[in-house]
Amino acid sequence: MAPGFRAVFQELAGIILSVLLFYLANPNDISHDGFGLLGFFALLPLMWTIHRAPFWRLALYGPFVGFITYALFNIWLVNFHPMAIFIVPVIYAAYYMLLIPLLKLPVLTMGSYAWIAQLFIWLGYEYLRTRGFLGYAYGIVGYTQYLNIPLVNVASLTGVWGVSLLVILPQFFAAQVLASPSEWNVKSRRFIIPASSILILHALAVTYGVASQVDYSGAPEVKMALVQQNVDPKIGGTRAYRNSMDASIRQTRLALEEAPDTELVVWSETSFIPAIDFHSRYRTQPERYELVDELLEYIDSTNIPVLLGNGDGQLQLNDDGEYIRNDYNAVYLYRDRDDSEIYRKLHLVPFTEHFPYEKQFPWLHRLLVENDTSFWEKGEEWTIFRLENGLEEMESLEFATPICFEDTFGYLSRGFVQRGAQLIINLTNDSWAESVPSATQHLAMAVFRTTENRRSMVRSTNGGMTAVIDPNGRIIDSNEPFTESYIISDVPVYTASNGLYTRIGDLFAYLSLSAGIISVIASCVLLIFRPGKRSGTEQNTQTTT
Repeated sequence: MAPGFRAVFQELAGIILSVLLFYLANPNDISHDGFGLLGFFALLPLMWTIHRAPFWRLALYGPFVGFITYALFNIWLVNFHPMAIFIVPVIYAAYYMLLIPLLKLPVLTMGSYAWIAQLFIWLGYEYLRTRGFLGYAYGIVGYTQYLNIPLVNVASLTGVWGVSLLVILPQFFAAQVLASPSEWNVKSRRFIIPASSILILHALAVTYGVASQVDYSGAPEVKMALVQQNVDPKIGGTRAYRNSMDASIRQTRLALEEAPDTELVVWSETSFIPAIDFHSRYRTQPERYELVDELLEYIDSTNIPVLLGNGDGQLQLNDDGEYIRNDYNAVYLYRDRDDSEIYRKLHLVPFTEHFPYEKQFPWLHRLLVENDTSFWEKGEEWTIFRLENGLEEMESLEFATPICFEDTFGYLSRGFVQRGAQLIINLTNDSWAESVPSATQHLAMAVFRTTENRRSMVRSTNGGMTAVIDPNGRIIDSNEPFTESYIISDVPVYTASNGLYTRIGDLFAYLSLSAGIISVIASCVLLIFRPGKRSGTEQNTQTTT
């Protein structure tokens, strides 16, 4: 095999190996929990390739890496929406088209320090891709460690970004060493100092992660019934809506028979489809109003507060002075049929729940609508619910209810805790994916919200993963996915301390992003003013191409 073809073969093998390791490190179809240890190796072959391959080939590899990584990792998106399995991989193909060459720049200019610059470029990328309209947190490297409790607790300082640093740090250093082994003497200070520093940092992180876990044994508890109705959300019509309501009521009755001292019943996102408030006020569809009335009668009969997901329809005047119906993805807390509060979802799923660029991209908006997309309006209030009566161990309970996708973003749960939430209750519908790995990937992200803020989280889902997570990120109770069932759980309400993350937010991510930008600028400057200077890795690579 000619040297050039051999080099391309090795580079492509490294890319494909990275894609497979990344897939396996996260919850997947082979292991629903994922092989978290592989997270510490998943990027190594890719980074080795970046060191070895010439710049022009990496510009071609970038879109390929991004597309196949997310097409495989998020294969369940095919069941979410006909457009989703196309849109997400294409977006990441575009991201990687820029990211991979940026990771190459320090290799060309910074010699043996390239791996340090690459760290911050990668962390800056991870943070940026969770922001704005396209924000999407699935695939952050730190989330592969959701079962590694010591590392999960590091998030109380830095958010998930510090955990990502710990996972990628040894890989980026090892990739540089392996890409040009002749330049690294393992007995030299050049190797020993960074290698020992990495080991010490990990030892300190694990020590902190063990020592910082909070003792919540004395915290008050709230007994909750978490209902998992397991009804296919893609089936519409009054009969399907009744089946969903009947399943939720059936499981609630069983739960209350087992635990009549339950203090709060929680149903999942959109567990009841007809808009309760709208159909109560505008009785234009008698069959749906009948369902609403039946539901409210049942809630009255329980004498226990019920928290449930529902759409909120509001008639509002448009610019032409005509009334139109705007719909919100919402959560209602019903103390009885005449006493309720509402939270409207703040952070909507891009494209499938929200697309604010109809005027700029009318063709894409039309394509989404033709593929049965139903858009929601964005909520505006950071609602904190309050329960005051019927609690055995507390005078009152204040809690927030991020809806589904919202618990994948650290800033939202942090914002609720800053506004007084003592507990986070997530209502989710992941049943559309028909995938345990999808539901578990979502659960993995939720774990980090607990340690970031030192608050327990309850997750009530349609089909999975219904669970209770303690303030140390440990899953203390969970339900079998895709079963009609319930959980009775005494949920600890720990409020004695917050995580540092609650106070400083994504400061670590901001600093990493800033360092990454400085690294890119410095590399560009060095390329312009020192064009003849290249790292040994790049020089060795050129001889084989």
